[in-house]
Amino acid sequence: MELHAWFIYLLAATGLSLSPGPNGLLALTHGALHGRRKTIFTVAGGSVGFATIIALSMFGIGALLKASLVWLTLLKWVGGAYLVWLGIQVWRAPPISVIASQPTKATDGWTLFRQGALSALTNPKGILFFAAFLPQFIDPAGSLAVQFLVMAGTFVAIEFVTEMFIASLAHRIRAGLARVGRSFNRTCGGLFIGIGAWLPLRT
Repeated sequence: MELHAWFIYLLAATGLSLSPGPNGLLALTHGALHGRRKTIFTVAGGSVGFATIIALSMFGIGALLKASLVWLTLLKWVGGAYLVWLGIQVWRAPPISVIASQPTKATDGWTLFRQGALSALTNPKGILFFAAFLPQFIDPAGSLAVQFLVMAGTFVAIEFVTEMFIASLAHRIRAGLARVGRSFNRTCGGLFIGIGAWLPLRT
């Protein structure tokens, strides 16, 4: 992956990590109720879940590319349209709140890890996002395994740091989200709309 493409990927991945979603909400909830140290298990589970989704998406796309490069162009345009649609949804979304969900009574590390992993793996928006997002950056002539390591490693690192930050400041973030959350959502939504409109046009 070329450096400029990686920077664009980094920006988009950061926007996804910061935008409202099940794993961010779970990290916020667990951080407020269980503390930062225990929430590490939740965030680690989510990271494994996201890495699994990225692997399935990338190698599935790779199989299509072996059949025809026309699929890459098609996936880019469909993916760009989906990113614009996702941006509109994020723009219109209400601020997240810890009131929206409650964890189970069990608070051992394995339970929290499992909750984080399942939250990522069973989120259809996450699956659709990566299926739409990754084709914009895949180089058909390059090694798919190396590209997976770069893309998955970048996203998992960003997601882990972001969710741990949310968990660490859960109480203060919980109070502030109601005040600034809508403007924040619109910022992230605008980022997705811009990226979705521009990426299919790049050569």
